[in-house]
Amino acid sequence: MLPRYETKLRDIRTSISSLLSSIIVASKESLRGFEENRIELYESARDHLKTLQTDANAIDNEIIKTFALFGPEAQELRLLVAYLKMTNDLDRIGDATRKYAKRLEEHCKSECDLSVITNTIVQLHKTALNALQYIHECLIADDACDADELYRKVMVEESKNDDLFSILEKDLLNLIITSGELSVEYVKVLGTIRKLERTCDRAVNIAALLLFAQNGGQMHMYN
Repeated sequence: MLPRYETKLRDIRTSISSLLSSIIVASKESLRGFEENRIELYESARDHLKTLQTDANAIDNEIIKTFALFGPEAQELRLLVAYLKMTNDLDRIGDATRKYAKRLEEHCKSECDLSVITNTIVQLHKTALNALQYIHECLIADDACDADELYRKVMVEESKNDDLFSILEKDLLNLIITSGELSVEYVKVLGTIRKLERTCDRAVNIAALLLFAQNGGQMHMYN
């Protein structure tokens, strides 16, 4: 890699890592809030993501300026394309994390009995969180990151996530059928929990982008 790109690309990668770090902290706060029944942690989780979209837009602007001011060669071009697409996924993950914290707080204040699915929700949340943490570790490692290994680890978490969501979906459908007037609330819970599934799916997208950036080829090969 040519020296003139190194600083710029490293700065962009650091900014993306920082954005992801905020999402991870928010996700951990909402998980603790649910596990410990501490309502105040849901608001704390949302606070970490107040500037999410502004931060993502700032990173995109830096990427576009790098495109405009430099003549990226093949490897740098792959990185910039991957980073540009990555911020879109991170923005959506962060938005889902913020909404998840808000809605879960509402569910915990409602008359819904989540005790029968609490353990499964926690496990589902942890698979999504693990996938994001693997990506964060890779971003921090920079050139030392093995994108193939990262992709494998994220796919393992995504597979667990799918299995757990299938269990949760079945349990919630049973609650929807048998809960009378509370059925509508359980439908809302299902929509909230689905955000954890989508988070894991988007984590796979990001891992695939890092794989493309490192190995080249055609982007669709990694989707």
